[in-house]
Amino acid sequence: MKNKKIQLLRRITLSFLLFSAAFSINAQNQVIPLWNKVPDEIKATDYTEKEVLKDGKMQSTSQVSVPTLSIFIPKEVKPNQTAVVICPGGGYTHLAFNKEGTKVAEWFNSLGIAAFVLKYRMPNDLTMKNKNVGPLQDAQETLRYVRQNATKWNIDPNKIGILGFSAGGHLAATLSTHYDDKVYDSTYKISARPDFSLLIYPVISMENEITHKGSQINLLGNNPSQELLDSFSNEKKVTAKTPPAFLIHATDDTVVIPENSINYYLALKRNGVTAELHLYEKGGHGFGLGVNDTSKFWTRDCIEWLKANGYN
Repeated sequence: MKNKKIQLLRRITLSFLLFSAAFSINAQNQVIPLWNKVPDEIKATDYTEKEVLKDGKMQSTSQVSVPTLSIFIPKEVKPNQTAVVICPGGGYTHLAFNKEGTKVAEWFNSLGIAAFVLKYRMPNDLTMKNKNVGPLQDAQETLRYVRQNATKWNIDPNKIGILGFSAGGHLAATLSTHYDDKVYDSTYKISARPDFSLLIYPVISMENEITHKGSQINLLGNNPSQELLDSFSNEKKVTAKTPPAFLIHATDDTVVIPENSINYYLALKRNGVTAELHLYEKGGHGFGLGVNDTSKFWTRDCIEWLKANGYN
């Protein structure tokens, strides 16, 4: 009888600990709508978001027309006042929300860095007046929102960066080079410029020779003008005020070729902007936080770069 009571107590204790752990994890993740009123919105009742769930957790999502921000604030690690906005990839058709969003936010939290996962709108003529700037509107508003509320989360307003994977990398680079573009009326009178950017196998250019064709078509349409191609080829928009960047790419990436990162790095170098580029021999495309081959440990290189620049 005594042994049964002990076993029962152990089970109750274990259940409580598991519940507490789950609550602690969930407490880190607050999801808020990005806008009170989405700018230039077109209501399309037949265009609804399609989430892919696994074990109750969103793995990916498509047809996003209502952007949100998932907020991850470190609980166990002393915050170092750095924050990163995360833009998952997906070719401007869907978002790899778990692999290139939630998991990355949790990794940043383990370093004591606050993270904000942006579920940005997919460019679509059905839901927005100008699909070229829809994602940029979301990215600008996110940076302004985080900076405006920095004190609340013990964040240094001068240590807010942006990270993007693949097409999310294009959005991160677009914000880094178009942060001053007036693409909507913001209620925040504060800069949308990131203090640094982390670009992971990013789409950078819209030029036909090196772009990811799917991202180009989805963002700019089937027959974009040369002016539009130039405007969203971010290697052409780098200035001395563009934020410092940490870039990684795999040489054997055939989906988004490494010339995207190389050309952006060279543009930063020409303009005297601090930059670091890692070209790994193998890794392909879409490896998230690292899977195998030589790209597996890019997070280690990223931590060193963040430390060297005073962000960790």
